[in-house]
Amino acid sequence: MNISRRTLMGTALSAAALAAMPLRVMAQDRNILIMASSVDIPNFDPHVASGYAPAMLLRNTYDALVRVVGNPPELIPSLATSWTASDDGMRYEFTLDPDARFQDGSPVTAEAVVYSFERILRLKRGYSWMIAGILEPGSITTVDARTVAFDLTAPFAPFMQVMPWMFIVNPAVVEANKGSDDGQAYLLQNTAGSGAFRMGRVMPGNMYEFVRVEDDWHKNGGNLDGAIWKIVREASTERMMIQRGEAHIALELYAEDMEALEGVPGVISVIESEYRTFSIKMNTAKGPLADLNLRKAISYAYNYQGMLDSAGPAELMIGPLPNGIFGHDPNLAVYRQDMEKAREYLARSDYKEGGFTLRVQYAAGYENQRRWCLLLLEALKTMNIDLDIQPAVWPDIVASAQSPDTMPDFYCIFESANYADPDNIAYAAYHSAQNGQWQNPVYSNTEADRLIDAARVETDTEKRKELYRQLQVVLVEDAPDIFGILEKRKLAMRDSVKGYVFTPVAANSIELLPLSLG
Repeated sequence: MNISRRTLMGTALSAAALAAMPLRVMAQDRNILIMASSVDIPNFDPHVASGYAPAMLLRNTYDALVRVVGNPPELIPSLATSWTASDDGMRYEFTLDPDARFQDGSPVTAEAVVYSFERILRLKRGYSWMIAGILEPGSITTVDARTVAFDLTAPFAPFMQVMPWMFIVNPAVVEANKGSDDGQAYLLQNTAGSGAFRMGRVMPGNMYEFVRVEDDWHKNGGNLDGAIWKIVREASTERMMIQRGEAHIALELYAEDMEALEGVPGVISVIESEYRTFSIKMNTAKGPLADLNLRKAISYAYNYQGMLDSAGPAELMIGPLPNGIFGHDPNLAVYRQDMEKAREYLARSDYKEGGFTLRVQYAAGYENQRRWCLLLLEALKTMNIDLDIQPAVWPDIVASAQSPDTMPDFYCIFESANYADPDNIAYAAYHSAQNGQWQNPVYSNTEADRLIDAARVETDTEKRKELYRQLQVVLVEDAPDIFGILEKRKLAMRDSVKGYVFTPVAANSIELLPLSLG
């Protein structure tokens, strides 16, 4: 869909009028689902954007070969109706649904799949890290108009699990708007997909409208005519919107919000476990935190129990991988508050006298992140170091990740697993190939890279587990992050929402197709 500057600047109703209009009035007499979120959507390009809010947009305006649903997660057909894998895990073939259509009515073909994967590999952004070193240009080919083959460079255990994030674009639309940047400028705020929903009104910082595609090819969908992603900066406001029936789903709530919603008529609470880590990353490439001893001192000074106490339903991380995931070592020796060790490592550092200020950035509207930054402030005060605590909106956080010069000293992020494999966290958060991306702005360690690369292609389960055990030891020793907590996902929704099933991967990137209002 083409969204021009004129469309963005002025519509039949002004932006100011839309912002002031109650959402339930906008949705009157139609099945319009309203989602309240604190996170903006800075980029619509399925081969560039990542993060949970962009993932929500991509899952609904584009399709991949397969979808992931349910708890435990299960892969089901999407653009592909069936698939096969060779015994050695080196070749996969997918047969496309003959009914699949892009939103302009043209068929989704094997050539479109090849085009999309070639673009993913070319751009090396967004979710491309999931197939880095596994697929190469030229290794995706058409067998016939409805069959596409993938020849892997090496076996890759989670290959099928990453497929839901490889979105297929309409080559004709991208080529018509290719420009000098492979269509990135166009797809920044336009879509070229086959999803069940197209973009309607787009008001950055305020709301994003999804409109059900007429004569949509998808089967077994719900009754939604559309949806609105409403930007709400405070969790308490999200809670009140749910209570008053002004929103159907609230996506960022805290333990106190869930307690306040207990017993509220018409409200359903969802509190579920998932592989969702929170860490405070350190700028290991530039500034005082390039000093390993200072990073260790801070890691020992941090009040982990205070973090847990303020988190609600959660558990402390034991190292860099989510507790309970394949390869995680529950007996790993990790940092816990120990002021004697903190003073010992501070004395070894080049900053033993303190007397300077560091800067931390956290997502505006996330009260729990602000609290955890205050705990960091207390830890640094014991070392005569001040802390400048700065809230930031998501687009600015993504922008700050681009280089050591733009990354703050500390950088707070949640990471929700897109697939239930340690590669999801290990590669995204700690491989140097990801430098400049929000999951890993600057961290680089040759030995960590070697172990991550080896684990990606290892087919022996025990050997793969051992590689991840070694990786966890290396990362704890290097202390690139304050390894924080794993919160349970907390959502609230009105009981009028039908067809919702919790999935522990990308749990707050809501998929609209199955949902109904009634």
